[in-house]
Parts: sequence; C-alpha cells; structure tokens
Amino acid sequence: MAWKKVAEKDAVAPGKGREFMVDGKRIAIFNQDGFHALDSVCVHQDGSLAPGKLDGDIVECPLHFWHYNIKTGELQDYIKGVKLQTYNVEVKKDGIYLDV
Repeated sequence: MAWKKVAEKDAVAPGKGREFMVDGKRIAIFNQDGFHALDSVCVHQDGSLAPGKLDGDIVECPLHFWHYNIKTGELQDYIKGVKLQTYNVEVKKDGIYLDV
C-alpha cells in the first residue's frame, strides 16, 4: 500500500461524504468526527454510499437504505459478515491522503 493524495482538505464538507476514483476504485470519504474512507459501492445494487445520509458512524445507502459503519465498513443489517474495504486516511497541509 502507498499513500496517495486524493483531495484538497476542504473537498468533503463536515457531516458529508464524497466519492473519488482512486486507482480505478470508487472510494467514499466521509467527514464525520474526522475523515473515514471505505469502498463506495453498496453490495446490494452497486449504489454509491457517498451521498448517503450520515447518522453518527452509520451511512445509509440512498438507493435501498442499507446501512454501513463508516469506520469499520461493516454492513449493519440484512446479511451478517459483509464488510467493505476501509482505508487509512491522513490529512496533511496540502490535502487528504489515503493508504491504497
């Protein structure tokens, strides 16, 4: 894995998420009590989690309302043991970096 700059520091508003393409992967970064990153694609029908509603550490997929923990990537309902890939995030003076 290697650190890669993916965005400027102000690219993701507090309490929101935004999707970025990083090395061909769709990754959502959320600004919720710090920055958190995980694969952006819901396992149900490939909807993007980035525009989903945040409630604490849980994001709701806007297509069919599946819920994921933004810190662990774990699906909170329907199928046990489903987990999206998460990524370490570091904010530096010049932007937001992911360990991808």
